[in-house]
Amino acid sequence: MPLTFHWFLPTNGDSRHVVGGGHGTPVTAAGGDRPPTVRYLAQIARAAEDLGFEGVLTPTGAWCEDAWLTTAMVSQHTERLKFLVAFRPGFVSPTLAAQMAATYQRQTGGRLLLNVVTGGESREQRAYGDFLDKDARYARTGEFLEIVRDLWGGRTVNLKGEHLTVEDARLTRVPDPVPQVYFGGSSPAAGVVAARHADVYLTWGEPPAQVAEKIAWIRGLAEREGRTPRFGIRLHVIARDTAEQAWDEADRLLAGFDPAVVRSVQEGLARSESDGQKRMLALHGGGRDGLEIHPNLWAGIGLVRGGAGTALVGSHEEVADRIEEYHRLGIDEFILSGYPHLEEAYWFGEGVLPRLAARGLWAHPDGPARAPFAQARSGGPAGA
Repeated sequence: MPLTFHWFLPTNGDSRHVVGGGHGTPVTAAGGDRPPTVRYLAQIARAAEDLGFEGVLTPTGAWCEDAWLTTAMVSQHTERLKFLVAFRPGFVSPTLAAQMAATYQRQTGGRLLLNVVTGGESREQRAYGDFLDKDARYARTGEFLEIVRDLWGGRTVNLKGEHLTVEDARLTRVPDPVPQVYFGGSSPAAGVVAARHADVYLTWGEPPAQVAEKIAWIRGLAEREGRTPRFGIRLHVIARDTAEQAWDEADRLLAGFDPAVVRSVQEGLARSESDGQKRMLALHGGGRDGLEIHPNLWAGIGLVRGGAGTALVGSHEEVADRIEEYHRLGIDEFILSGYPHLEEAYWFGEGVLPRLAARGLWAHPDGPARAPFAQARSGGPAGA
């Protein structure tokens, strides 16, 4: 199966430095030199579309713009690109969410993907009026997805669950195609939901051995449900013509981390309830030494950003090698990002994607004739 690549829309702002935000971080972490205007985000989206990315992930949380509204506007500036909309099922009724997804599919020509985020932090959930604990939130997510999938299948739904109740729920028009559901989580409660409902199970960028353990875990749970999900990984990326140039860029980013900000972010993330966030923190321990935790896998981003905190760093060839290494474990989809997101999309699209295409691991979604960079070449990204 050819690999699928997605990029990222920085709806909390962008910069030539690492912008705070992400899972479990305070609202004040948002910002950047480039505000997340529709004009700028559309520029990133069009670049991703031209380069051959399948879609773009748009995050959810108090630290960023609303994903549904933002992507609906940005979608009007693109033609093929899909939008992986992150949302939290506790904040909207399942019937309304199913209806929103159906509308989105009709208005964009079937370009919606859904990243279901249960919500790992009770503090942030309470700000939105959600007072369930973590395990209860996952149980509610399972009920939510059961209702939504039945509605998408054209069925009338009557369900009285522990957390959700609907009566005679039905859509007048079902989505076509039905959106793929992307779902992640490292806790036992998350594994149950993933096994039953995820089309693509997502993990943050841990070293290959840990990723292999997660894949085996979810595969085993899914087999008991008679299901076979795909697997994806969320990473940042710094790819350059040479390894020295890439690591120089990583060092530049690291040098820009204010020690006081690092301490503040790490103290906040240490209180996280998320098993996945705890695994991210364990990769670097809050220090600046030993951040290359696997060849070309750098944990520096996680010093100032919650959630996905690792980056692939190296020459275009080395980054392609690491992607192939993850693929051999069972990863088929890669959700990538970099600072700034516009320029880094070109570095990866011009430098790494052609090398993966030459290995038979990737093909431009629009076909060879549309691929703007048919052969790997030297030099910086176009427009940088």
